[in-house]
Amino acid sequence: QVQLVESGGGLVQPGGSLRLSCKASGIIFSINSMGWYRQAPGKLRELVARITGGGSINYADSVKGRFTISRDNAKNTVYLQMNSLKAEDTAVYYCNSNSPFGKTDWGQGTQVTVSS
Repeated sequence: QVQLVESGGGLVQPGGSLRLSCKASGIIFSINSMGWYRQAPGKLRELVARITGGGSINYADSVKGRFTISRDNAKNTVYLQMNSLKAEDTAVYYCNSNSPFGKTDWGQGTQVTVSS
């Protein structure tokens, strides 16, 4: 059974930082492409950042230079370091896993709220 468990969300002031974690189980983590998506109220879910099993990374333009995705294959965990947070970063953040065999899994989401 696949489980993706996110943690690290919360309330932060504009300009602040948060670090999200997603611990995976039930998958061959090292070969899976791992991503972070977010969904704000009334908006579609959008890709924030993705890192492949080989370490290739891409970011949404809106977070380039502020967010950093990384993975620790020994811990089956993917991270999202978020700096210089803005109000528009407020959303539920979801961890996503894509296997080379076409299987996709999602975490339950963690709320990030940027507000003064």
